[in-house]
Amino acid sequence: MSAVRTTRTVLATALVAGLTATALATPALAAPAPVKRDHAATQQALQAAVDAGVPGVVAGARDGHGRWTGTAGDRKGDDRYRVGSITKTFTATVLLQLQAEGRLDLDDPVEKWLPGVVRGNGHDGRKITLRQLLNHTSGIYSVTADPGFQEKVFGPAFLEHRYDRWTPRQLVAIAMTHEPDFAPGTDWNYSNTNYVLAGLVIEKVTGRPYGKAVENRIIKPLKLRATSVPGTDVTMPAPSSPAWSKLSGGPEAPVHDVSELSPTIAYAAGEMISDSKDLQTFYRALLGGRLLPKAEQRELTTTVTSDRMGPSIRYGLGLMQVKLSCGKEVWGHGGGIHGSASEAAVTKDGRHSLALNLNADWTGDSSSVVEAEFCGVTPKG
Repeated sequence: MSAVRTTRTVLATALVAGLTATALATPALAAPAPVKRDHAATQQALQAAVDAGVPGVVAGARDGHGRWTGTAGDRKGDDRYRVGSITKTFTATVLLQLQAEGRLDLDDPVEKWLPGVVRGNGHDGRKITLRQLLNHTSGIYSVTADPGFQEKVFGPAFLEHRYDRWTPRQLVAIAMTHEPDFAPGTDWNYSNTNYVLAGLVIEKVTGRPYGKAVENRIIKPLKLRATSVPGTDVTMPAPSSPAWSKLSGGPEAPVHDVSELSPTIAYAAGEMISDSKDLQTFYRALLGGRLLPKAEQRELTTTVTSDRMGPSIRYGLGLMQVKLSCGKEVWGHGGGIHGSASEAAVTKDGRHSLALNLNADWTGDSSSVVEAEFCGVTPKG
């Protein structure tokens, strides 16, 4: 994620997002730095975020030396939080599992599963594949970029509409009122509509809510006790700390507790709740090959690149590959939603992992925490 962002940038372009393509990127340095196995640099990065104005930060890490939990500000080590677009990795994993079972093919056109849904202003589901949804090469306009949606969901009007329920098809219909970003397969652009559609495909194939597939295929087998797909439940489970937002306002705007909201604004693109321990368990299992057969594992980590991402990032199927300043590569995703900015990253062998959350959406630098954990880079300040 980028360092200091306005609320509109964090939420509108990456609600429920990997906080756009800058999710884990940092500028390259000349030489690798040693990893600090005592996690001192990581703790310093957490404190630096609080010093910059984030109310609180929680992080967890795991490597060959054991587990570590760190906090700064008003947070608890076992806090649960809204993970935003980290949900996308769960959604993509389910679709890959369904392909492995022969129930769909990622090269199927969207039209096969959702006839007539992706149509309007140049959008055509007959020419877009499921794979292009997952790697964001579909060209489909992102619902979270729609000005009307932004005004109601991200700005001060949020306080009036925070409990509104949205259907997935309503979200797609909003996107269809705009022209595509580009022709399918010709470019890359992050679109939350892609994963709304992916969730609908899961429901069409399985005949059940997509969240049930996530629960039965990932949450229960991995015993992720802090992880949930809230559906229409607006509350946060305990333990958790408040999520704070300035609702697209400037530096002097008041701060609001936005912990309660309707997860239907995000659906399969970013509604899930978890904690740092569970997120690490999930990504370690995924990269370690425990959730997918070898063929689907290769597809998961087959990446595309674009100038929109920056030179250090590539995007797979609901998964980002990021090259850090010390030359190490990590895989994971970021997620932003009201009052919450999260990151999860793991080495490709699944042995070294990190997950963290900042309970603010207008300031804070999660990328420095990633750099600190994997490269031992101490934040400047």
